[in-house]
Amino acid sequence: MSNNELNEFLKNSHKDLSVEDFEGKQVPCIGFEGQKFDDMLNKVAGKPLSVDTNLNILQDGLGHVFVEMLLTFSHGGINEKILVNANEHLEFFESLAKNTMLAIASVNHPEKIFMIQLPKPEKTYEALEIIKNGLANDHSKSQIENS
Repeated sequence: MSNNELNEFLKNSHKDLSVEDFEGKQVPCIGFEGQKFDDMLNKVAGKPLSVDTNLNILQDGLGHVFVEMLLTFSHGGINEKILVNANEHLEFFESLAKNTMLAIASVNHPEKIFMIQLPKPEKTYEALEIIKNGLANDHSKSQIENS
């Protein structure tokens, strides 16, 4: 990954990510601006719904790991692509693998939250292992420690 690509990924990474306590479980949460969140919910309200969740892991072998999360809702024509800097949000993916739940919320109204149960838990475990292995390749840390 070139410096330009790395800078582009850093610039385009989703900033509103957190891990929230939900009934004693740590659940990863993606925040969306109020209007976008409301538009999403209005399209799917009252309908039986499934959300296909794919995690595409992008890494450079030097310890930079990004995850492109693709959320495809079965109704409403909603397709969201969220780029996550795994170097800064490892806990997000650890809680995703542990609880296989994902929350989306309004950053303007945090009480508005929508929970998604991931249908293929084994995929989140596999993704977490790939992320951890990619992060373990961070040669800049070992160079600093050896200086």
